Amino acid sequence: MSVPPDSALTQWLARARAGDGEALRQAFAGVYAELRRLAHRQLAGEPQRTLDTTGLVHEAFLRLHGHAGEVRDRGHFFALAARVMRQVVVDFARERLSEKRGSGERGQPLDGIDIAEAREAEHLLAIDEALRRLAEREPRQAQVVECRYFAGLTEPETAEALGIGERSVQRDWQQARAWLREQLA
Repeated sequence: MSVPPDSALTQWLARARAGDGEALRQAFAGVYAELRRLAHRQLAGEPQRTLDTTGLVHEAFLRLHGHAGEVRDRGHFFALAARVMRQVVVDFARERLSEKRGSGERGQPLDGIDIAEAREAEHLLAIDEALRRLAEREPRQAQVVECRYFAGLTEPETAEALGIGERSVQRDWQQARAWLREQLA
């Protein structure tokens, strides 16, 4: 199924804001394939992941469902989806780290610890923390990073999601990456 036209999705979202649960289901069904594509992009670089594309999409939908009244249009929906996917992936990384560190469980033998996976989760949490600091300084740059890095949106998709021009996306992406690189060094 392809992404519904902007007007159809916007109408479904407007009905969902008014409390129509069926409209929210239609909106989700209409964008499901696109959300799967975004989730697949997000998870593509993760080694030995246990969170899969379908799991990420469904968890994101459950969290998006609670924000149905806030969504204005197609672009806003995908910007919010990017933020929610970021939260899901970061929460999952936190969970993996707490499991690796014991989380109250008996000790695990050293040969059972996947160092690469733990480093990946720690790196993701460091990015998340730096992104929070960036959001305090430059909120739009942080939104661009969410869309580009966490949801895997292209520059045109990010521009549409945030309601800004592609050149602004390019500039914000470049500046945010430089700032994040400095913070993570």
